[in-house]
Amino acid sequence: MKRLFLVVVAMLSMTMTFAENENAANLNSTEAYNMTVNMKKLGQALNLSKDQIESVAEIHKTFSAEMQFAAQASGEEREKMIDNAVKKDLAWMDYVLNRDQYRRYTMLLNMTLVNRGLK
Repeated sequence: MKRLFLVVVAMLSMTMTFAENENAANLNSTEAYNMTVNMKKLGQALNLSKDQIESVAEIHKTFSAEMQFAAQASGEEREKMIDNAVKKDLAWMDYVLNRDQYRRYTMLLNMTLVNRGLK
């Protein structure tokens, strides 16, 4: 019985170690910094007009490029680049979107960054 218990504990600890390494690898992966989205679905979620869709698409294109540049940076520089890209994106979106749309956009962006381990 003791051997079975020790085997289970050993397997669980190996599994947890593997999961930690996998999460660290995902954080460093450039895929986490890929911010491309389906503009049609974003437009529906935010209830955007046609003019707003075009503006949001251009702003998001710039944001995505800045996030890809941040993925190539290292350490503290990466964090600064991410913060600057998010601040710039939010400032431009605030100009284009109305209050409710902006609130929904910030919620979506925040959830995306948290889910990808970038915040």
